[in-house]
Amino acid sequence: MRPCPSGLVLFCALASPALAQRPSQNLTPEERTALIAKREALEKQLEDIAVIDRKVMVPMRDGKRMAADIYRPKDTSKPYPVIFSRTPYNFNFWDVKLGGYRDMTQEIEAVKRGYVLVEMNERGHFFSEGDYDILGAPLTDADDQFTWLGSQPWSSGKVGLIGCSSTAEWQLAAASLGNKAVTTIIPESFGAGVGRVGPYIEQGNWYRGGAVQMLFIDWLYGEQNQIRPQFPPNTSQADLIAASKLFDLAPQLPPVDWAQAFTHLPEKDIISNIGGPRGIFSNVMTNTSGGNMIARTPNDPAWRKGGLWQSDTMPINVPGLWMMSWYDVSTGPNLAAYNFVREHAQGSAKNQQYAVIAPTLHCGYTRATEHTVVGERDMGDARLDYTALTYGWFDHFLKGEDNYLLENTPKVQYYTMGLNKWQHSSTWPPEGAKSVTLTLSSAGHANTLHGDGALVPTPGSPLSLSSFAAGGGPASLPKRPRPARASSKLDLPDSFTYDPLHPTPSYGGNVCCAANTIPGNGGALDQRKMEDRPDILVYTSDPFTRDTELSGPITATLYISSDVKDTDVTVKLLDVLPDGTAYNLDETIQRLRYRDGYDHPVWLENGKVYKVTLTAMNTSNLFAKGHCIRLEVAGANFPRFDRNLNTGGNNVDETTAVTAHTAIHHSTQYPSSLTLTVVPHK
Repeated sequence: MRPCPSGLVLFCALASPALAQRPSQNLTPEERTALIAKREALEKQLEDIAVIDRKVMVPMRDGKRMAADIYRPKDTSKPYPVIFSRTPYNFNFWDVKLGGYRDMTQEIEAVKRGYVLVEMNERGHFFSEGDYDILGAPLTDADDQFTWLGSQPWSSGKVGLIGCSSTAEWQLAAASLGNKAVTTIIPESFGAGVGRVGPYIEQGNWYRGGAVQMLFIDWLYGEQNQIRPQFPPNTSQADLIAASKLFDLAPQLPPVDWAQAFTHLPEKDIISNIGGPRGIFSNVMTNTSGGNMIARTPNDPAWRKGGLWQSDTMPINVPGLWMMSWYDVSTGPNLAAYNFVREHAQGSAKNQQYAVIAPTLHCGYTRATEHTVVGERDMGDARLDYTALTYGWFDHFLKGEDNYLLENTPKVQYYTMGLNKWQHSSTWPPEGAKSVTLTLSSAGHANTLHGDGALVPTPGSPLSLSSFAAGGGPASLPKRPRPARASSKLDLPDSFTYDPLHPTPSYGGNVCCAANTIPGNGGALDQRKMEDRPDILVYTSDPFTRDTELSGPITATLYISSDVKDTDVTVKLLDVLPDGTAYNLDETIQRLRYRDGYDHPVWLENGKVYKVTLTAMNTSNLFAKGHCIRLEVAGANFPRFDRNLNTGGNNVDETTAVTAHTAIHHSTQYPSSLTLTVVPHK
């Protein structure tokens, strides 16, 4: 996915100069001159300490060559460990729009610390040869690259992988190859590399609950460049370096109003409708996985042909430092991947899996400040010394230094929002976490913020939220005046209308790469303006009487009926402040044809009630005294997820839609509920 503009090379988690500077074309003449001079000084500093070897064409087993820039210490009397960053993004050493060097700060840092830094483009991008496929498939490329890196005279034979987003997502499947050179991995915001793990069958964030996550459509618009200029195979290294100062091969695509583009039907033609390039999104290709991604279903065998990590067939047995964030697009699959590898890794790697979970958006780790604002919510001081952590990790595993990093680092470091504090645990969820279930209740009128929807303690349950808050005590959810609600023995369902041509819009959220399609480009936004819509059901708890921490999965189980063959149900978890401000924490969706699994669709019968358990949401949030928990239920969250046209057809190739009238049932017979993970809080 696209977390950073061109110029990102090594870590999106570490300070990327490309994120901190204005685009060079927007600089004043004075600023441009100063920036060029600053970059030239950095290049000179790099030349003083490093052997610089750019546009090295590394051969693959099929004869195609991948372009790499290599920076290594000038002292050639000994070999050095390798930090390897492979990316689909532009790392050209020359900023052709600026007319000067790219910022070489990270290269200088790596060389000063005694590492060889190798930056390489994936197959089919920029100066690398071959046909593009997502995540740099085929996997044999990664195997050949590792072997090459481990066998060079300047290499110690130990290779560490690092990167964020698409520079991280390929690492998981590649690490499972078992190449002896790969010593450790540091994947950051890596969810689009996870095919399936635990309850999540998202195939690299392509789906959630069987619905398509639309972020990949605008991302692939700029990535699927199968038709592109390439240099002849016999072009010399010197000529490639010289050419790099003339053009960097970055595509210059026309700007697109994606908020408008995403409304086009059929969905499979969204890119072609705006004049975008042919490629893997909707065209059959001759590359590894065959392209035509939008036509696949969640269990399509093509998902196993590319670069995705599939937990059931791809064991990872190397140490890993896994970095995630609460407002990323795929926190749930990321946490599941961490726990899976920690449980199943063999040998010493089993006890060498560590995790960091920040409160930021996708790849926003080092953008945290003393007042880290995500969307509209101030998360407090969420800074962490990622440079010390990552280089300490590499020093231990690549250099063999006994620096006590593992002994002094918690297995899981996680940021609790609301408490606005880094916490730590030996496990995820944290030690002592317990499940507490609330049930949905109303008198049949939960529509909008002003309805009578409620979250109440489960009838007959011996547990309440207070059982795990501050060491126990009386119930922490006192009653407050509400409209009269029906007895739990009666089923007075709440109903909403979902019109695919006027879908419930996305507003903030746990997203990435949203262009102009989602207000705030994600994050925590006050949802009250959304909750005036009658197509959103709102269920709110009574206020807490003491601080209560939720850290772990949150699972909605709903009893649903509808009058169409197929439709979607979306949910959103919120923290409601005493003044009414309602901040979203996480969200999910279920396409009901896949409610029983992804092997084949199972259609709805008109009026029949079905039990549907949605994939778990995840968070760490302190609900302070006086705050409430809220659950929203709707039929869409567009364009975060694609629209279900409700016909029971293929959806992606259709242009007509059917309006759905959907009901959420809650009674003794149909106990719709929300299961929380509550952690003792001192």
